Amino acid sequence: MNRSSDPLDRPAEESQTEIASAALPSGSVEAVTHTRQARSLGGRRIASATLVVMFFFVLSRVTGLLREMIIGAQFGTSAELDAYLAAFRIPDLLFQLVAGGALGSAFIPTFSQMWTEKGEARAWQLFSRVLNLVTVLLVVLAGLAAIFAHPLVEGIIAPGFEPAQQALTAQLMRWMLISTVVFGASGLFMGALNAVQHFALPAAAPILYNMAIILGAWLLAPVYGIYGLVIGVVGGALCHFGIQIPGLVAQKARYRVDFTWRDPAVREVARLMGPRVLGLFFVQLNFLVNTILASQLAEGSLAALNYAWMLMLLPQGIFAQAIATVAFPTFAAQIAARDQGALLRTLDNTLRTVLFLTLPAAVGLYVLRVPLIQILLERGNFTAESTTAVAYALQFFALGLIAHALVEIIVRVFYALHNTLTPVIIGVGAMLLNILLSLWWISWLSYGGLALANSVATGVEMFVLLALLGRRLGALPLRSLLICALRSGLAAGAMGIAVWAWLNWLASHPQPVFALPTGWLSALGGFAIALITYAGVSFALGAEELRAVIDPLRRRLINR
Repeated sequence: MNRSSDPLDRPAEESQTEIASAALPSGSVEAVTHTRQARSLGGRRIASATLVVMFFFVLSRVTGLLREMIIGAQFGTSAELDAYLAAFRIPDLLFQLVAGGALGSAFIPTFSQMWTEKGEARAWQLFSRVLNLVTVLLVVLAGLAAIFAHPLVEGIIAPGFEPAQQALTAQLMRWMLISTVVFGASGLFMGALNAVQHFALPAAAPILYNMAIILGAWLLAPVYGIYGLVIGVVGGALCHFGIQIPGLVAQKARYRVDFTWRDPAVREVARLMGPRVLGLFFVQLNFLVNTILASQLAEGSLAALNYAWMLMLLPQGIFAQAIATVAFPTFAAQIAARDQGALLRTLDNTLRTVLFLTLPAAVGLYVLRVPLIQILLERGNFTAESTTAVAYALQFFALGLIAHALVEIIVRVFYALHNTLTPVIIGVGAMLLNILLSLWWISWLSYGGLALANSVATGVEMFVLLALLGRRLGALPLRSLLICALRSGLAAGAMGIAVWAWLNWLASHPQPVFALPTGWLSALGGFAIALITYAGVSFALGAEELRAVIDPLRRRLINR
């Protein structure tokens, strides 16, 4: 909640390859030829950039996990940490709506078009104008939020907090708003560098942000308390900003003081941002509602919910987001080439690979949630009671892992089809459903109801998007997907039973075995049993997806 493959090459059915080309955006023969040539000439460069991004992506996840481990050791699931998390809501909202993913997705294609059609000077002029306008807008909005911080916290963000906790939240928010302004400029730096094919520094920036918060939690929090974390947040934003400046200098970026907002290119950026801003607004609204509701529960509820969300996002990020990042350019190239048969094959292979990987991850996350939390977080002020609280929320988040993962793939097909509106509309509907279910279930399940509402709403979103994509493309490879789900479900079920038996055996033998604490033995032994069981049962069932995971590793070892 904080500013948080190698698919099988399987032939498509003949009827799918003969679907009318009207299902895809039209294009000339020259455009198709150009797309294929570009894909052929740029393949090695794209692969190299992908490896760089994936390396930093995994490193960012690792440092993010380390950040949460140190924060947990310092603050556990305390009221102070609840205030810190609640203080992020308005800064996050302003950043996401003004300068977050919406700006990047709108700025990059417009900047690239200016570069190609009007030259470098005109592209950097657009960069300067957008940067200046966004910075001014964020300064004004952040200033207003700082002035009205206490009423916002008291009346909207955390009405259930005690007065002292509300005052602390407002003060923390005022400091965090500095990082919002800095991130606005830094986010545009990332977009400009990615647009000119420079990926390393933007990909490294989140790692520095995490490291600054880690240092704040480790070195400053013992002296300054929760304010040590906030110093880390502001310092991390400055590091995120500063590391990208050498990249802009190397690209000979030309900055000028220019606030022209009538520029047609600036207006095009604003127009493209519209649907994405609406979608991000409802995502942030959902987080805000969760904060409001959790603030009225027992102390530490918001912190427990945040830790559980972070743990669910680990496998979702490693598997789904990484595969989606690699698959997205392929979807776009196949659609540009009007090769619907290839698109359906790639989509089929990608969905099956993601399902094959995330189904056992969801089962493992559910069964092993307590030992995983113990070895990752339980130290210092993060007590056994904190573990119980986080595990309670994690069991409900684990139910939605598969839906979260498949949505990552499906929405990128819509984006490749130049359709950003449909995923936004469905996403808004899912967020509204999430809020309604949260209001309904919180009285029965406490903050666990908030986690369950998220999982159910995301599941509905997945099915609706899949149905609409099927209508858009004319057909989907549902039969192979259902067969994969059945095989993987049987293997994951056997895996879950084996791990459950292991945990029960350890519970009846409480003395540490092999000089390992019970939590470590439960987690490591459970992981080994899960891996062996799932792979063995999948092999026995003839799961083709197993080959998609093993073959690239085998080829890499052979090449070495």
